[in-house]
Amino acid sequence: MTTATLTPARVDSGADTRIGPAGTLRHIGALTRRNLMRIKADPESMFDAVLMPIVFTVLFVYVFGGAMFAGNQDAYKQFMIPGLLGQTGMTLALAVGTGLNSDFQSGVMDRFRTLPIGRASVLLSKIVAETLRALLSSAILLTFAFVLGFELKTGVPELLAAVGLSLVFGMSIVWISMLLGMSLKSAQAVQGVSMLVLMPMQFGSSIFAPTDTMPGWLQAFTKVNPLSALADASRALLNGEGAVAHPVMIVLVWSAAATAIFAPLAVARFRKRT
Repeated sequence: MTTATLTPARVDSGADTRIGPAGTLRHIGALTRRNLMRIKADPESMFDAVLMPIVFTVLFVYVFGGAMFAGNQDAYKQFMIPGLLGQTGMTLALAVGTGLNSDFQSGVMDRFRTLPIGRASVLLSKIVAETLRALLSSAILLTFAFVLGFELKTGVPELLAAVGLSLVFGMSIVWISMLLGMSLKSAQAVQGVSMLVLMPMQFGSSIFAPTDTMPGWLQAFTKVNPLSALADASRALLNGEGAVAHPVMIVLVWSAAATAIFAPLAVARFRKRT
């Protein structure tokens, strides 16, 4: 009886080496469904994805928009909303670490440890679920933007490219967030560190204001801030103005580098903790 009880844990010890691609995909699908069912059971967890785009748009267009572009709010919409679309994926991604930390604290990962599943599938399922949340948030932002009078000056392919670029960058940040979630002791600590990362990157970029209005030392930071490149790429794709290839390439390089560095670290940390 004792041996039978311990069998799942022993199977788990070599699970990663015996599970093929098809099995891993099944596990990712099942765990993604679990993550989505948790959202269904706790709809308040979607408030950031649903309300944040609306709050940011209203706040910056109608509170600060009058002070920008000589009070031309329509021009500010065309400037700010593409930048806001670019940073949506990153903002949501940083919340993943908090949820992962809570999973460890609540014992959910202890149950996963007894199952014969690939360890990477647990993390990959969170990326899939977060991608779906980011898609919903982007759709809400764009719908609200069009209601407010935002004009798409290019076409649907360019719009989809801007959304896709935002998702690619955001999902690369998920690996950093998950590593924080597994390295810090509490969900509050993860949230605090995430905000320390997010706030300077958001406001020290070209998302909300042109960089030429900033002091020289801050301009130096904005030039190397990947969110500035993401905002510039989104504006070029949606407004049809400015270079597209250069900022897109910068975002893709940053995304590839973040994934290449932090994905192995996150997986190794996850294996160590489970």
